[in-house]
Amino acid sequence: MAAARQTTPKSKTAAKRKPAKSTSTTKFNFSPEQDLEAYREMLLIRRFEEKAGQMYGMGLIGGFCHLYIGQEAVVVGMQAAIGEGDQLITSYRDHGHMLAAGMDAKGVMAELTGRRNGYSKGKGGSMHMFSREKNFFGGHGIVGAQVPLGTGLAFSNKYRGNDRVCLTYFGDGAVNQGQVYESFNMARLWHLPVVYVIENNKYAMGTSIERSSAQVDLSQRGASFMIPGEKVDGMDVRAVKEAGDRAVALCRAGEGPYILEMLTYRYRGHSMSDPAKYRSKEEVQKMRAEHDPIEQVRQRLMDQGASDEASLKEIDKDVRALVAEAAEFAQQDPEPDASELYTDILVESA
Repeated sequence: MAAARQTTPKSKTAAKRKPAKSTSTTKFNFSPEQDLEAYREMLLIRRFEEKAGQMYGMGLIGGFCHLYIGQEAVVVGMQAAIGEGDQLITSYRDHGHMLAAGMDAKGVMAELTGRRNGYSKGKGGSMHMFSREKNFFGGHGIVGAQVPLGTGLAFSNKYRGNDRVCLTYFGDGAVNQGQVYESFNMARLWHLPVVYVIENNKYAMGTSIERSSAQVDLSQRGASFMIPGEKVDGMDVRAVKEAGDRAVALCRAGEGPYILEMLTYRYRGHSMSDPAKYRSKEEVQKMRAEHDPIEQVRQRLMDQGASDEASLKEIDKDVRALVAEAAEFAQQDPEPDASELYTDILVESA
């Protein structure tokens, strides 16, 4: 006779561990000042990336180069939700994250061109630069590699007993990586203060998510680990800010981790070598015309009478000048000395 299965009553703790499923639909009401700040930050990323694409075409940037054009609202909204000391880590599509974190455009562009005053001394390029000062921990070229590293940063916060939160960004192309789920398990087991920000731009390298993923609701990828998540309009900086505030607050209160699936879209190919023939021009044009994150803020400022055409053109002029200055600096900055090949390789503890 089969042994009777023993059952134990569910504890109150277990009952609380059911993942929540929701979609962020309300919009955080930005003041005119917040809208102007978001407009300028997103515009800086857009103009910087346009210049980087131009310089890549001229042969001034080598290696890989992944542009963030179209996704600006995600990182600008999330940066507005965190505080001093909080960390962020991301994948190789990272220039926008650097600029939003406050890293100097000159240093970022100098690294893209492999120059001495780049953030990695000209040795990291587009995908591998860091700023300890700004708590930016990379830029990582291996798909999904940053997820366990971001989880480790959150573990260090928990271990030290501070109230810092780590934003760990990755894309829809990385969600099927095994190390992501190992990270989810540990993060939930120890309630780590990490917000997993999935930037779902629909195509990974070039394959539609519907063709590559059995579960396309990425906000629920942590369900088996009891990690709550929600979908967010990643093209609206207000929706991102609102969801980011909520997720960060929960993590800071010891109730992490949390998953935010940002529904966003990149206008360019996966990288500069990608002609993006897997989607129609009409699809891209429709997204630009109806959902562009920068145009939404621009139109709101105009409709509310908070700014006018001349003022917004002046902001664009200032941003273009800043980017042009960064590009000029990057081209004039000397290349690293050959001896740099042997530096920053090994750190010996005392």
